[in-house]
Amino acid sequence: MNRLERLRQHVDGVLNGVADAESRRCAFVHLYGVSLTAAFLAESRGLDAELAAAAGMLHDLASYESSDPVDHAPRSAERAAGILRAVGGFSEAEITMVQSGIAHHSDKAHVHGAFEELLKDADVLQHHLYNPQMDTHPADRDRQRRLTSSAPSPSPVDTSS
Repeated sequence: MNRLERLRQHVDGVLNGVADAESRRCAFVHLYGVSLTAAFLAESRGLDAELAAAAGMLHDLASYESSDPVDHAPRSAERAAGILRAVGGFSEAEITMVQSGIAHHSDKAHVHGAFEELLKDADVLQHHLYNPQMDTHPADRDRQRRLTSSAPSPSPVDTSS
């Protein structure tokens, strides 16, 4: 089993310990959603998709684990380092990169490095794509608009003839 799957197993174990069923469901949906979105964005931006997926799995873990969103980004970053070391296979440089992404993911008003911005974008996109009819948090609106507005896709070519 590779390190990302070991990490997911570890996170699943933590989330299965969340007592409230609705909170547990939201945690699974959000963390897996951000993980997958981060991996996709990383591939499209030439960044490490596996580390992006790992950061997405861990970015809000402390909040879900404690049912307390206060200062969840730095708490999740600290928790992530311990989990990545326990899971094994992650270098200290990789752990530092994941921690930085997680620590900065809630600060959507400021621009940080490419990896940090990727995690912020994945977080905003997951919230939006989960239910596009829901209102976007005011702090996320500009980022969401930038991420979801693009040139129209080319028309498909008819190859049936």
